[in-house]
Amino acid sequence: MRAGHGFRLIWIQWILVKHGLDDLLFEWTPLHHIRPVRRLLPWHWRLRTTSLAIRLRLALEDLGPLYVKFGQVLSTRRDLLPNDFIDELTKLQDRVPPFPTSLARNAIETALKAPLATHFAYFDETPLASASIAQVHAATLHDGREVIVKIIRPDIERLIARDLTLLDQLAAWVERYWAPGARLHPRAIVEKFAQTLRTELNLLEEAGHASRLRRNFQDSAILGVPQIVWELTRERVMVQERMYGIPIHDFDTLKAHGVDLKTLAKRGVSIFFTQVFRDNFFHADMHPGNLFVDASDPHNPRYLAVDFGIMGSLSEEDRHYLAANFLAFFNRDYGQVARLHLASGWVPPGTPMDELEAAIQSVCEPIFNRPLKEISLGQLLIRLFQTARRFEVELKAELVLLQKTLIAVEGLGRQLDPELDLWKTAKPLLENWMKKEVSPLTLLKKSIDNWPAIAWGLERWLDEAPVRLSHSPHSDRAGTPAKGNGVTAPRPRSAAIRLGIAALTLATGISWEALGLTPAFAGPALLGLAGVLLVILWWTT
Repeated sequence: MRAGHGFRLIWIQWILVKHGLDDLLFEWTPLHHIRPVRRLLPWHWRLRTTSLAIRLRLALEDLGPLYVKFGQVLSTRRDLLPNDFIDELTKLQDRVPPFPTSLARNAIETALKAPLATHFAYFDETPLASASIAQVHAATLHDGREVIVKIIRPDIERLIARDLTLLDQLAAWVERYWAPGARLHPRAIVEKFAQTLRTELNLLEEAGHASRLRRNFQDSAILGVPQIVWELTRERVMVQERMYGIPIHDFDTLKAHGVDLKTLAKRGVSIFFTQVFRDNFFHADMHPGNLFVDASDPHNPRYLAVDFGIMGSLSEEDRHYLAANFLAFFNRDYGQVARLHLASGWVPPGTPMDELEAAIQSVCEPIFNRPLKEISLGQLLIRLFQTARRFEVELKAELVLLQKTLIAVEGLGRQLDPELDLWKTAKPLLENWMKKEVSPLTLLKKSIDNWPAIAWGLERWLDEAPVRLSHSPHSDRAGTPAKGNGVTAPRPRSAAIRLGIAALTLATGISWEALGLTPAFAGPALLGLAGVLLVILWWTT
């Protein structure tokens, strides 16, 4: 560890002591034997009157922006931390003063390799917003387009690298010396946090996220996403279309414009479930500061989203299991929920199903005894995650992001419309998606999308068929056909040819359906014939 890191670590320890979080310091082996000394420290008893959760929040605020962001990440881990800690950590705000405009101008000119006036007719010297990673300015291009320019803070990479090293060291101490540390995996959390920061430091990645989300909601009546000006976007500078809207949390202004808040609340839910299940690409940082409302048509309001640094996606299996879980929850089929948890790998293989089902039922029954409109899906997930701690469940980071986003969307929806029945809005979307996923057309499309892999598998199967058939039950050890039972084993080459014909028929049927060729009945007929040929081949071998 370098000298600078050493001084920084001493300062961090001082902040911990200042806020009564000195347990970690005195757990360090060289000081372990003088732990009673801390009871003599003048602030020890005064600070103990304040809850540990509040002291942790205050310490993170004193430690600076990076630690505030880390606390914000921890605030999503309701599966790991008690409620009082989560409630305090959610209060953390990323308050950072702006850096000088001269540095912003230099950063833009360095990235674009040209004077500012070459690309911008106007550049607002006063930043619109400033955060720990970047700040944004308004500008106008020479063609008249109004844009937003986002610039990474100067020297932020060095500061982040320094503090991440120290944060990892602190996490290692927590993991080693604090009893619950091993289960919480603090070093793994720090590593995930570092990955998130690396993504936020590369504005080309954020620009790619914005473009993909815009493409998913092209011409959408419910969500608008700014267009990226790619010719002026670099790793440290991003230029995007400027969109005007009312901040989502400015309820008085929304009401003054006559915005239909009930429609707005329902559309927020629809956007979330569409992103998760239809597109498998969801905005995972949907706090009020990143959402605006286009109120040009008050009876048909549209959301406007910004800041695409944190996006989430689930595996296909997790999406299926999540949708099936939601449907099973509201059918009160707790046995099915337990089986889905096991099948998905969300709980360890040896988990007793009866205990898991009973635990899930104890969480869900009190919730479902209320009217549906009062049921919170976010709170349901929180309670289930907390129950999961009993079974040593380690949640995937993607599911944690999903839970955090769902809570934000649901909380916002209920603020807009206290009578919002989230399940009434979400259930049709989930059921339609599930039906579509198991429809023949969807399965056919997936087969076409995965055709290179399928073709490679069929090629291997054909290559290995003679070897497999030569070891069939109808052959003796020498590979000659068995006799005396009235059955003549097929020749390996003959069987391989049959398999090739079946595969060709299957491929033709799939292509016929995908291209919409006529007559329409030929596609299903070819697929059926391929199935019959494969069954006959299996039966004879």
